[in-house]
Amino acid sequence: MAPRPVPEPGRATSGAQHTVTAAGYKATIASVGASLRTLTHRGHDLVLPFAADEERPAMRGALLAPWPNRTADGRYPFAGETHTLAINEPGRRTANHGLVAGLDFAARGVAAERVVLGATLEAGPGYPWRLDIEVAFALSSEGLTHVVTVRNESATPAPVGLGVHPYLLAGPAAPHAVDGWTLEIPADEAMLVTPDRLLPERIVPVATHDGGALDLRTPRPIGARVLNHGWTALRRDADGTARVRLTAASGSGVEMTLDRAYRWVQAYTADEVDDGRPRAAVAVEPMTCPADALNSGRDLIVLAPGVTTVATFGLRALGA
Repeated sequence: MAPRPVPEPGRATSGAQHTVTAAGYKATIASVGASLRTLTHRGHDLVLPFAADEERPAMRGALLAPWPNRTADGRYPFAGETHTLAINEPGRRTANHGLVAGLDFAARGVAAERVVLGATLEAGPGYPWRLDIEVAFALSSEGLTHVVTVRNESATPAPVGLGVHPYLLAGPAAPHAVDGWTLEIPADEAMLVTPDRLLPERIVPVATHDGGALDLRTPRPIGARVLNHGWTALRRDADGTARVRLTAASGSGVEMTLDRAYRWVQAYTADEVDDGRPRAAVAVEPMTCPADALNSGRDLIVLAPGVTTVATFGLRALGA
């Protein structure tokens, strides 16, 4: 994992702060990890925020690249070679959530309603490819649009997976608040994971597995469900957009839109937290590929030299 930059005197722990506003929305982006630190609509939180001088908890709002989720034992084969990554989740013996969450992204364009941040992931142990990564955050009456653009600046093809890790709110972030919320994920399939390491076991149809326990194609109360799964085979609008919705009984909440590049969405009910607020938010993570894709190859992007890939998701308020 990339080392976390040493804060400059007078500089926030989470890096430079960029605030954008439009149409009742306000977002603050922290430069370390190109992290969505806050997002509000008319003063109401849509994501679980963290303080500028707080070391980002539980990957809140961070960019995940060049792979999301877990890589088993930090090892994977590619192009005839076996690569070894640093283990940053020792209890599960995995390399988790990529290499860029600790990178400090520089501003490449700043306006009142839009900011573009960029960084270079240099070739290193376990991942010998150089990537240019750019993240654009824009606000409008439709909410937040988040666009990731990755270019392979190496001489050989590079394996790439992308994800983002916002924790969504349908109401105030109180312990076990999610138990009273409703979640809709328009997916026909889900990935079962091993209970000890949360690594892929098999893909199942949500309609028939375990009596439909993972079938969220229509809005269903979360209740006591413990979720930390990936969903795929997403149902989409005519333009290719998939829509995930988290709502409270009042109808307030947030909708996430995913373009065709995001073929997976992970939902996690935040049961393992150390801030005293278990199940206060739901991590809804757009991903281009599932956990351990560096090993399985499932939906893994193989980016040729000089080629760019782009992935887009959005967030907007519901019931307001």
